[in-house]
Amino acid sequence: MAEILFPALFILLALGLPVAFAMMIAVFVALTFGSSYPHLVVVKEMFSGLDSFPLLAVPFFILAAEIMTGGAVTMALLRLAQSLVGHLRGGLGHANVVSSAMFAGISGSALADAAGPGSMMIRMMEKGGYDRPYAGALTIASAVVGPIIPPSITMIIYAMQDQQVSVGSLFMAGVLPGVLITFMALLANAYVSRKRGYVSGDAMPTLLEIGRIFVFALPALSLILLIVGGIRFGVFTPTEASVIAVFYALIVGMFVYRSLKLRDLPGILLKAAMTSGAVLLILGAARAFAWVLIIEGLPQQLAGTIISWELSPIVFLLAVNLLLLAFGLFMDPLPGVMILVPILAPISFALGIDPNHFAIIVIVNLTLGLTTPPVGSLIFVVSSTVHLKPSTLIRELPPFFLALAAALLLITFVPSLSTWLPAVSGF
Repeated sequence: MAEILFPALFILLALGLPVAFAMMIAVFVALTFGSSYPHLVVVKEMFSGLDSFPLLAVPFFILAAEIMTGGAVTMALLRLAQSLVGHLRGGLGHANVVSSAMFAGISGSALADAAGPGSMMIRMMEKGGYDRPYAGALTIASAVVGPIIPPSITMIIYAMQDQQVSVGSLFMAGVLPGVLITFMALLANAYVSRKRGYVSGDAMPTLLEIGRIFVFALPALSLILLIVGGIRFGVFTPTEASVIAVFYALIVGMFVYRSLKLRDLPGILLKAAMTSGAVLLILGAARAFAWVLIIEGLPQQLAGTIISWELSPIVFLLAVNLLLLAFGLFMDPLPGVMILVPILAPISFALGIDPNHFAIIVIVNLTLGLTTPPVGSLIFVVSSTVHLKPSTLIRELPPFFLALAAALLLITFVPSLSTWLPAVSGF
């Protein structure tokens, strides 16, 4: 079946089918021509993959992000980011990067980062004299932190595939790598801004002004502290945290910022339901795809082969980086996690690699795939926002590819970036 499964998948992806449908059809084709299993097993495995209580956190976090992305919340974060870095050379670009990092603590999704504050910052940057393709490319690069800084939908799915980690430990493990990625994106923007002469027209705000803006943005920023702190101190589970996040978002939107009205809720619920449906469809299809691999014994064969090579942990991690970067060219992070983690995580654990460290390497690698053609979802989301061809954006991405690659190497070779916070937090 595997000999049919992978060629079918790549052909369907090359034809432009969405990832979920490509995986489902590939599984049907593999069952039809490579086995005697009934086709009903595909539907059974898809539902089995979604029949999980921890998975309830995904639609609730998506709903919380939709509620919190109202105009007042987004503008509060943008104003705070601009007050902190807007006066520097390339200040609007820096504000784009910082606001994406702040919004990551609300959305847990790179695509939400790009479509929310990212789209607003692109318009602001264009008005400020930046080239529109460059503003779009910067938004693509800065949105990478969405699944790295907690809360993160990808981390929830990862914890379901690897019993050596928990959602709480992954949330803590992602903080410093997320800050590092943000810093590297800032460096890349500073380099390009100096080279192209992008300057800032903003005066440096006073500490009093920054403090006033910070207080206004504090209710939005407090969501990440509520989620991570509550999980860390055992007040609630990650699934319960997602429900609490929804109620917190409702309170903040309706009574603090007063930008959310009751008449807005049906539209928000519909949008969150559509996004959740798309995510869960991908997860169900990935479960069916992974089932074929397990039935064929591919994970065990691959694991045995790699272990027999007696690789050192460093060489193994370098090989994993190359494998995941190549895999990310054609596959979104969520199915990538479901298919690859059950294969690779046990090998890394046998080599003595910290599970949280390995998890962050996997998540960062697969998330970088969102920025690379031919399937990079961030490229297409931003291209539709700025009304430019994807190729125009891709030409502006090389400085950010270098910055993100440097961040990935640091995360790979400095394990403490991913292990220190979980250790001091008691995970």
